[in-house]
Amino acid sequence: MKLQAAICVITALLCFGCFTDSAFIENQDPDFVVPMIVPSGSEKYLSESSDYIFDQDKLHTIELKIPGSALSRLDKDPSAEEYEEGMLIFEGDTISPVGIRYKGSIGAYVGCLSGSNVFNPSGFKTCTKLSMKIKINWDGRDDKFFKLKKLQLHSQNHDKSQMRERLGYWFFREMGVPAPRSVHARLVVNDQYMGLFALTEQIDGRFIKYRYTDDDGNLYKEIWPLSKEGEPYPDQAYVDALKTNEGESVNIDLIKNFGEMIAATDIDQGRDILESRMDIDEIISYSIVDRTIRHDDGPFHWYCNGNNCSNHNYYWYEEPNNERLHLIPWDLDNAFENIISNENVITSIADEWGEVSN
Repeated sequence: MKLQAAICVITALLCFGCFTDSAFIENQDPDFVVPMIVPSGSEKYLSESSDYIFDQDKLHTIELKIPGSALSRLDKDPSAEEYEEGMLIFEGDTISPVGIRYKGSIGAYVGCLSGSNVFNPSGFKTCTKLSMKIKINWDGRDDKFFKLKKLQLHSQNHDKSQMRERLGYWFFREMGVPAPRSVHARLVVNDQYMGLFALTEQIDGRFIKYRYTDDDGNLYKEIWPLSKEGEPYPDQAYVDALKTNEGESVNIDLIKNFGEMIAATDIDQGRDILESRMDIDEIISYSIVDRTIRHDDGPFHWYCNGNNCSNHNYYWYEEPNNERLHLIPWDLDNAFENIISNENVITSIADEWGEVSN
């Protein structure tokens, strides 16, 4: 990671007042009606690529305007993850309307909602920062924001360094593993500075098109080719995990057949199967980075509740013409946590490579 980027982040923590407001919404009523703004066509966000947003040498400020009643609904129940309509202001351009909501799973809401059950997040917002998602393609809008349909701002509430996502994904990418881009960004909501967030790339169709020419294949979230019993899942399980080609007459044969080949093969033939469907250097690099940054909240950690066992925090992309599968890392908020000692007993990586514990 470049030194300039680190200096930029430190500067951001020292300076809170450097964002650009929009004259359009000055002195608006707290419950203003979100306007429909038709772009002129000359806006930078329409012509520049996503490289501008994820430039490692820049610290962007993202400003949101949300009607007071809508913001109150968001704050009352963040775990509902329901969109409200608002405005996005970026470097003098206003995109309106956009969809805005809080986002996160169990870990993102720990200590930040009023509900007492951490495994079932509920209640009103109690933290200053919560992860947010901004949907550019809201209500039928076709415009892209620097070629993106969605923005994700991660709160990093449990990361004192505020660097785990950015550094971890950078490490994966530098080792040749397909991984989301992540930078820091300042967030301002209704003129109030909310803090420093990780602006992390959404893993979706835009992510795939940026990286692959063979780009119309299936993207899956959190389904392994085999179940814990060592057998492929029912077809519907793969369909339910789709993040691209949803709602179409989709072909899931590639990932399912990959699982069937592994299930029918002994361990001595395993490498041949992997080489037929995966890039060996890429998956070895994935494993090396995963273990080095101590990311034991990803695909190599299976959580079991009775007979139900599953892993999470990963995606698969399959290139339909090349017939190759790629494992993509996700959710690094617990990475680096156990580098020196087991600060997190759930993700402590107790086993040696290849060993399995209860």
